[in-house]
Amino acid sequence: MATILSAQCTDVRVNQTTPALFAKYRTAADYAGANRAELEELIRPTGFYRNKANSLIGLGQALVDKFDGEVPRTLDELVTLPGIGRKTANVVLGNAFDIPGITVDTHFGRLVRRWRWTAEEDPVKVEMAVGELIERPEWTLLSHRVIFHGRRVCHARKPACGVCVLAKDCPSFGAGPTDPQLAAPLVKGLRPSTCWPWPGCEQGGPVDRRDAGAGRGAGGGVPVRTSRPAAGRRAEWSARCR
Repeated sequence: MATILSAQCTDVRVNQTTPALFAKYRTAADYAGANRAELEELIRPTGFYRNKANSLIGLGQALVDKFDGEVPRTLDELVTLPGIGRKTANVVLGNAFDIPGITVDTHFGRLVRRWRWTAEEDPVKVEMAVGELIERPEWTLLSHRVIFHGRRVCHARKPACGVCVLAKDCPSFGAGPTDPQLAAPLVKGLRPSTCWPWPGCEQGGPVDRRDAGAGRGAGGGVPVRTSRPAAGRRAEWSARCR
């Protein structure tokens, strides 16, 4: 239900809204039989509340009618539900059922194109292309990390290149300010004391662009942990700390 509320809404606002919503509506049947006016009032802060109320009620009804009130565990079944597209289905599979899925939102698509993992624009084609590069067990966490990095550092208009942990290997370095003093104010949210959360990442100092070409993959993009051998071993995702 929270994924429906998240459309055109910040995570902060959704997280402020869901406690009261989940306390009042605890099952699919509760949503199916919800009083529309009361439901709309609860979710009003998330925006587009009338459309979202329609989706929540319709989703509750569909879960009751088709799946005995239980959330299905396959992508093909999930996308038959009202308000649930492929992106939302992958979020549910990965986070509710620990079934790996790649969530392609605007941040994810923008970053993987900047890193030259793919040139595709269509979200499904992006998902397929990245799925060929990354080992399946890592898909869900990869989605979280890429989206978080896109929201926090690698913005659409002015990425904070000068303080980016991936700057050394990024083929799009320079799309935003490269001076750390100019880039730092662009970073959104708190600065973590540890690095980008990827296995094997070690704490280090500021990025030095003098050896910027070192470590790039054959395609000139950011190296990735792949599902196929490369030169006798798997290429490792490059993750660095400030």
